[in-house]
Amino acid sequence: MSQTYDPNNPEHASGPESGQGYPSGQGYPSGQGYGTGGYGAGGYGGGPGFGSEPPPPPRRRNHKRGLIITGAAALVVGAAAGGLIGSMNPASTSTATATSKTVLSTSQIAARVDPGLVDVVSTDGDEQATSAGTGIVLTSNGEVLTNNHVIEGATAIKVTDIGNGKTYTAKVVGYDASQDVAVIQLQNASGLTVASLGDSSTVQTGDSVVALGNAEGKGGTPSVAAGTVTALNQSITASDELSGASEQLTGLIEDNANIQPGDSGGSLVNSYGEVIGMDTAANTGYSFQSPTGEGGTGSTGAEQAYAIPINEALSIAKQIEAGTTTANVHIGATAFLGVEVQSASQSSGSGSFGSGGFGGGQSSTSGVTVAGTLTGSPAAKAGLTEGDEITALGGQSVSTPENLAQALVKYHPGDSISITWVDQTGQSHTSNLTLASGPAA
Repeated sequence: MSQTYDPNNPEHASGPESGQGYPSGQGYPSGQGYGTGGYGAGGYGGGPGFGSEPPPPPRRRNHKRGLIITGAAALVVGAAAGGLIGSMNPASTSTATATSKTVLSTSQIAARVDPGLVDVVSTDGDEQATSAGTGIVLTSNGEVLTNNHVIEGATAIKVTDIGNGKTYTAKVVGYDASQDVAVIQLQNASGLTVASLGDSSTVQTGDSVVALGNAEGKGGTPSVAAGTVTALNQSITASDELSGASEQLTGLIEDNANIQPGDSGGSLVNSYGEVIGMDTAANTGYSFQSPTGEGGTGSTGAEQAYAIPINEALSIAKQIEAGTTTANVHIGATAFLGVEVQSASQSSGSGSFGSGGFGGGQSSTSGVTVAGTLTGSPAAKAGLTEGDEITALGGQSVSTPENLAQALVKYHPGDSISITWVDQTGQSHTSNLTLASGPAA
């Protein structure tokens, strides 16, 4: 069944988790143009960053991060890859859930798992907006696993450890935006309770699971949602129909636990209290349209929830921990280009000057059309203006916003990079620019 937003429903413009923290045209997340709007129980604030209509609703200052699923989940051949990271889960008395083969009650699971979780609050300093999510403690000195979308676009991150009740500032160690995985480091943390990690390769359809996290961004004792695994190796498209922004994730665990906005980055655990997945997305609390156009109402809470298998998440986290930059893994501070893009077929619209280099939007057939540049940004200093068309970055041809973001993954603030564009007269230009610092992811 195809599941999409109803564009005529005004509630779909804001989303249940309000995703309002990164408004269009303000220069935030990851070059994807996510502004107002929401993705549901685990993700981005989406919005008219792609020059789409209708205009954004009033911004809210507080929201919970969530991804809403659009499109039918399709079976992916093959099991999720990845291995456990021993260095991130040492056997010690600080481990939240000692290995047990005794089936636990939901309350017993919560008591064991809670101390290995954290509440994550990301702040957009310019807009004074905040968003809430969850994280899983990997090391006693404060390495935390979470979804990339939980910290995407943040200018500051505060983390409250459930185990000791203390609040820390955090920095982004690295992220893989394509897999929605990030690692953050709590500053001056020690003696934290480490989550007990299981083996997601052993998960089977029908297994009982419990999802725990910062539901609705309320903080305090993590919420608890019990369910069962309904499918494995699932592929989803998580997106905001209003913005057109989308994210493809594969190899996911599907379950029916009633996760909520703010649960993103939280633990999906088995009956023994072992973390076997990281809660990431759900198709929760929306009205959906069928392919025939007939509307239907989704139930409150998750009809289907999705978690990244812990083996896969930890495999990526291990690359980040090792400081290994790849085509998808970015280490350290995010580079900022400062160009807004939009569909070549649109005469107006708003996007955001994303930290990955640009805002949301579509492209023409030959390049990425510029809707504007942020004053004083590297793009503006290089001479790019509205109507120009970016065709290459760092010697790599680009034709879509995704291409542009991907081309910037390996770069950091201070790096010099070439950019090629065609102006409105058809003349081609190439210039070197120095990338600036942008918000996380």
